[in-house]
Amino acid sequence: MNKLLKSIFVCAFLAVILIACSKDSEDNQDAAEETNANDNDTTQTETSDDDLKDELNIAYSAQPATIDPHITTAVATSDIMRGVYETLLATDENYEVKPMLAESYEVSDDGKEITFKIRQGVKFHNGKEMTVDDVVASMERWRTLSSRATPFADAKFEATDDQTVVFTLPEPISTTLPVLTGMLGSFAAIMPAEVIEAGDDSGVTEFIGTGPFQFDEWRQDSYVKLSKFDDYQAVEEEASGLAGKKEALVEEVYFHFVTDASTRVAGVLSGEYDIVHATPYDQAETIENSDVAVNHSVPGSTYIFLFNKEKEIFKDVRVRKAIRQGLDVASIMHGTFGNEEYYTLNHNLVMPYLTNLYNTDVGKAELEEYDLEAAKQELEELGVAGEEISLVTTRDYDDQYNASVVAQQQLEQMGLKVNLEVYDWPTLLDLTEDPEGFDLNIMGWGPQPEPTSYGFLRPGYDSGWIEGNEFFELIDEFRRQPSLEETAEAYEAIVQWLTDEVPFIKLGDSNRIATVSNKVNNFQFQDGFITWNISVSK
Repeated sequence: MNKLLKSIFVCAFLAVILIACSKDSEDNQDAAEETNANDNDTTQTETSDDDLKDELNIAYSAQPATIDPHITTAVATSDIMRGVYETLLATDENYEVKPMLAESYEVSDDGKEITFKIRQGVKFHNGKEMTVDDVVASMERWRTLSSRATPFADAKFEATDDQTVVFTLPEPISTTLPVLTGMLGSFAAIMPAEVIEAGDDSGVTEFIGTGPFQFDEWRQDSYVKLSKFDDYQAVEEEASGLAGKKEALVEEVYFHFVTDASTRVAGVLSGEYDIVHATPYDQAETIENSDVAVNHSVPGSTYIFLFNKEKEIFKDVRVRKAIRQGLDVASIMHGTFGNEEYYTLNHNLVMPYLTNLYNTDVGKAELEEYDLEAAKQELEELGVAGEEISLVTTRDYDDQYNASVVAQQQLEQMGLKVNLEVYDWPTLLDLTEDPEGFDLNIMGWGPQPEPTSYGFLRPGYDSGWIEGNEFFELIDEFRRQPSLEETAEAYEAIVQWLTDEVPFIKLGDSNRIATVSNKVNNFQFQDGFITWNISVSK
C-alpha cells in the first residue's frame, strides 16, 4: 500500500479511535454508559446454541426511502444493509484498511492507480459466483450515482484479467481510501452485474449481495427482515470492526420501524426488542434504572440548518447572514438535547474528535455573534419581515424535530412567519430534493472521515443548491493536497467561503444513545450497527 495514502488514512481516523475508546467519568455516567463501540460488549457470556435465540430484533426510529446503498446517504439504509452487502475494502477497529471482497490491493507510487486482486469462490445470495465483471459494474455504478464518489467523476474501474480490477485516477486524491472503505451512507456495495442492468438510476429491484445476511422481505411501515446466508464465504482473519471474519449467529434479523420513541423504549424493557436505535435523551435515566438493558453512547450527528437558495428570499446572502445573527445556536442545541453531555457547540465542519486534524478559528465569531434585535432590524430593512416560510422536519428523528421547534420560535422572534411542516422521513427526503418543496430544513448528518465527504457540501439539493463553481473548486483543491499536513490552508479556505456566503449554518454535533438488552452478546458499533458476530440469549 502506498505509504503516503496509508498515513493520511490512519491519521484521519486516529481521533475516532481516541474518542471511541474514551469513557465518561463516573460523575457523568448518570446519563449514559459510555462503551468502546469497537470492543466486545461486557454483556458477552459463554453460551451454547440451545441458550440462544434465532432472532435479533432492532427497533429503528425511521424507515429509509430506499435500501439501495449506492443512491442514498441515509444512515438508515447503511445500518440495515451493511450485513447484506460488502465492499472491496473494510476498516478494522483501529481504522486500518483491510481487504474484504478484495484478496489484496496495491496503491501505485504516484497514487493514481489502485490494483485489486478479487477473491475467488465468493457467492452472491442468488448462488452466482462473484466475478470481476460484477465488481466493475458495481463500482462504476457507485462512482456514477453515489454522492460519496463525486471526487472520482473522471476516474474509472477496469478489469485487466479474470481476477484483477484497476482503479485509475487522473490525479491522486488524498481521500480515496476513506471513501472506498466507508460504510456509512451511499457506500460502494458489490452486487451482481445483471441486477444493475435490470435496475436504473432510481434504484435496483433486487437486493443481492455477498454478506452474511440476505435480504428477505421489506414490509412497508413495519420492518425489513434479513435471513442468514448459509453459503457465506468469510475471510479467515480475526474479526475486528468492519473487517475480518463475519458470522451470522442468528437466523433472522428484523429492523422494526418504530417511530414513537416511548414505544421503542418500552419494547426493549419488555423484551420485545433487543436493540433500540436513537433512544430519547430524556428517557436515558429510565434505562439506567432498569436491570434489563444498558445505554451506549455512540457518535451521533452533525446538525445543519439549510437554506433553500432556489427560493427568492434566501438568494440574498444578507438575509442568510441576518438569520445566522438571530439564531441562538446554544439554545437550539440545549433545547434539543437538554444535557451538555450529549452535544458540542462546534463551528468546524468535522465532528469534535477530528478537530485536532481539521481546525480553524474562521467562522467561530460569526456563529457566536447572537444579536436578535440586530437581526430583526436587518430583516425589516431588507423587506422580508413578515414573510411566510416553511421549515420542514420529521418526528421520525426526535433530535431534528426538537431542533426545528426551537428554531421556529427564534425565527418568529426575528419577525418571520414560519410554518413548521412535519412529514415522515422518506417524504422529507423527497421534499428536500425538490427546489419547490421547502424553504428551510434542519437535518442531522452522520460522521464522516474528512470534511469534504459530507453530502451537504455536494452540488445540488443537499447543499440547498449552492451557486457557482468557486466553492467546488475549493473542495477539489483540498482533495488534491498530497498530505494531511498540507490540507490546513485548503480547509480554512473552504470554511472562509462558507462563513462569507452562509449556504447553511452548522448548529453543532451530538452523541446518540443506543439501548441494548442485557441478553445481547457482543454488541458492537462502528459507523453504525454491526449485525454479525452478535447473538441473543434466551
